[in-house]
Amino acid sequence: MRKTLLAATAAIAFAGAASAQNLKMATLPANLPPAVVMATFANIVSGEIDGLNIEVAAGGAATAHMMEVGRGNVDMSMTSPVVWNLMKGGKAMYANQAEAPELADNVQLMMWYPYGGYHFTVRADSDIQTLDDLEGASVFLGPTGGGAWNGAYGWVKSTTGLDAKEGDYEAIDANWVTGFQAFLDGTIDMYVTGCIDPCGPFLQITETEDVRFVGPEDSSGSADWLGPFRFVDTLEPGMYDRQKNETAVETFNTAVGIAVNSSVSDETVYAMTKAFWENLDKVTSTAPWASALDINFAAGGQGGISYHPGAAKYYQEVGAQ
Repeated sequence: MRKTLLAATAAIAFAGAASAQNLKMATLPANLPPAVVMATFANIVSGEIDGLNIEVAAGGAATAHMMEVGRGNVDMSMTSPVVWNLMKGGKAMYANQAEAPELADNVQLMMWYPYGGYHFTVRADSDIQTLDDLEGASVFLGPTGGGAWNGAYGWVKSTTGLDAKEGDYEAIDANWVTGFQAFLDGTIDMYVTGCIDPCGPFLQITETEDVRFVGPEDSSGSADWLGPFRFVDTLEPGMYDRQKNETAVETFNTAVGIAVNSSVSDETVYAMTKAFWENLDKVTSTAPWASALDINFAAGGQGGISYHPGAAKYYQEVGAQ
């Protein structure tokens, strides 16, 4: 079903449309939970309205997708408050892209949703009991230099003092697919990804492996690093059949969202926003993670990115903004 969602063109339309309109949505690789959320968005809307086509293309990095949204080459992509602010400030991965600050003004928001708690995952028989035991271990933090890598790296450093850049542990250089496979093959000690539970990567891993999620001994040093856009979260026991945690594990979470080019009409964005939120409950039996999506979180306002007027209109109508 996921492959169909991402490979096929979703037929969507809004009331009063005089002719069909085509929009392009770029997502992360299809095996990642945030891509599934975005494909679910397209699927729900496609079942409710006629006349607007969304072409969903999976692959690449959200940081690059946002630039393409700003240029108008892509209509929608994933965003985050941290990354949008870096784009607007021309910092970090955007430091050598002179047009990034100006393009950021063309990137507006349809909704926020939780990225999901970051799962720092080891096999159940691992000697790594907490993140403080990572010294000398091999870890997949995410694709090197990306937003997920920086998030996982920052959480470990702020809570334990261990620094992969200083060689305290090895952060392997791999993409999402090869990093996941490395853990399945047993060639690395820890696999890290964020997702809303229950999610595909851990449903697959726990078909064959007993695992534990680990947290820091003390997270009090993370407050400054968390800042305004990240927050402490917990991973509960019993989420997966072969998960061996007996108590909740502390981790962090952050917001991500669906960005849209500012030139997409108010009517179109309003209709898509309305169709999604008024029909989300139809998929929770087949996508139980969808129950974690909340309209007040979606309209909560994080960072400097502005809501598209069409989305803002809907949230104001339902009292969520």
